[in-house]
Amino acid sequence: MLVLALDTATPVVTAGLVDLTADGSWPSVRAARAHDGRKHGELLMPAVLEIVAEAGVTLADVEAVVVGCGPGPFTGLRVGIVSAAALGDALGVPVHGVCSLDAIALAAAGEFPPSERAASPGNLLVTTDARRRETYWAVYDPAGRRLTGPSVEAPVELRERLTELFVGRAVGDAAFAERLGLEIGGPASPPPDGLAAAAAGVLLAGSEPAPLEPLYLRRPDAVEPTGRKRVTA
Repeated sequence: MLVLALDTATPVVTAGLVDLTADGSWPSVRAARAHDGRKHGELLMPAVLEIVAEAGVTLADVEAVVVGCGPGPFTGLRVGIVSAAALGDALGVPVHGVCSLDAIALAAAGEFPPSERAASPGNLLVTTDARRRETYWAVYDPAGRRLTGPSVEAPVELRERLTELFVGRAVGDAAFAERLGLEIGGPASPPPDGLAAAAAGVLLAGSEPAPLEPLYLRRPDAVEPTGRKRVTA
């Protein structure tokens, strides 16, 4: 199954073509682009066209679309979700949303064989930038199964709970390493194979996609005005 994987939940704009096999083995990436920047709207579709050309296929060959639904900031996150929905509708293929942190966790867990995962000293923390001096985070077991989260809070508050969360390893945004008191490895953003792996069960089962629901985890900055401002003294 040829899967188009997209994510705009972080500052990294990700697009990839992934082969998902029926035996459930780890997805293989045919072509991928990861642009580090905040121009999600300008970067995403050119990246999609680039990977299709690089793989020597057409968009009509895509059999499913997977998109990261966050958590992430409002504007960037909606670019990926709306683009995925539009592509799915145009191509007549299912569109599945996944938690972007799940994709990072599965990719990180997939770097280690099962024997090493079993010997892991603790759980896996995934952390990404939520801006406003906060982090989006979730905790996973060594196999990449989510145990708690996703949540958003200040790193200093999360640091106080790392022991009770039994965190032994962290991946994601390395900018939080000092504030969390942890060494943070990669991947820093959701890779295409991790996105496909997060949706592999429903994709291979042919399940109907659930509605695409963005994970904001907090209210937007903009609020409706409560009344008209006086312009005269």
